[in-house]
Amino acid sequence: MKESLISVSKVTVALPGASLQRACKFLVVFCALHLSVVLIYYLSGANFDILQYFRRNQQSQLGYAQNYTISNGKLTAEISTIAKEELKNCPKTSPLLLGPQNIVFSIHVDLEDIRKTNPDVTEGGCYRPKNCKALQKVAIIIPFRNRDDHLKYWLHYMHPILQRQQLDYGVYVINQDGEKTFNRAKLLNIGYVESLKEYAYDCFVFSDVDLIPMDDRNTYTCFSQPRHLSAAMDKFGFGLPYNQYFGGVSALSMKQFLKINGFPNNYWGWGGEDDDIYNRIASRDMYISRPDTLTGRCRMIRHNKDNKNDPNPQRFDLLAHTRQTMNSDGINSLSYKVVSTKKFPLYTYITVDIGLPPS
Repeated sequence: MKESLISVSKVTVALPGASLQRACKFLVVFCALHLSVVLIYYLSGANFDILQYFRRNQQSQLGYAQNYTISNGKLTAEISTIAKEELKNCPKTSPLLLGPQNIVFSIHVDLEDIRKTNPDVTEGGCYRPKNCKALQKVAIIIPFRNRDDHLKYWLHYMHPILQRQQLDYGVYVINQDGEKTFNRAKLLNIGYVESLKEYAYDCFVFSDVDLIPMDDRNTYTCFSQPRHLSAAMDKFGFGLPYNQYFGGVSALSMKQFLKINGFPNNYWGWGGEDDDIYNRIASRDMYISRPDTLTGRCRMIRHNKDNKNDPNPQRFDLLAHTRQTMNSDGINSLSYKVVSTKKFPLYTYITVDIGLPPS
């Protein structure tokens, strides 16, 4: 968005008699010529848009417009300077942040109520700050199947948090079609590709639908290194199960994502894909950054294990060969079919056919 700031200054120039007469004659001739042109266009029924375009174009090139008046033998020029000022960048730390907040999953949430309390979120779950230019364009990608109640809580809590963080963001729920074995990492790859079809995102946050941060200072943005945002989950006593853990919520810039060839496509069922992603990051001489264990606290919605998401029996063998397979298994080998794309008021819902696991 741009705002036009108009400042008017007056420049007064004293003219001798002869100069004044010449100036007056010039103005009379100029006005007569201008009136004649307007009269000709009017009588011919021509469109005035060309004249208006010429005037706007001329003023934008000069940077100012001038109006002349004569009073008491003096020529006064009113100069209206049009300054087109771009929105300033949002601050690195948003002044809207509240810090720690209470997250509970026992309250009733309704999608229509969420929409009404987030009026600035546009169709498809998109938002950008009005008063400043966001530092990053963030695609929030959620792998999904049969978690409608969890999604309501996510939308209820996350839209206000992301707006307070002053992000230019969009929410993409990538729904796996059918009831075959779940493949989380492949859905994340698909979310990366599909979100870029709509907007020039430069940061990608990959989030499970059942995780909510407990502190809005844990910004859903990208950093100089791949970021593990869910650094202290209540499920693990607000700690990590092991130092290499990269599950839950993570953020990678486009450069970081492409450097590791995206995520693996061959992890069918629960477990292993996050450790594979960690191995990819380490093999490219990057490391995991995290918020501190207070800021990085998050709460998980308790739920039963999903159907068709049993532990992957091949995960340990796959992990042992990450360095050998990562160049051929990833974003460069991704294959899928979009079944449907629906734009809801709070999110974009993309249903995809990801094929079947190898027999």
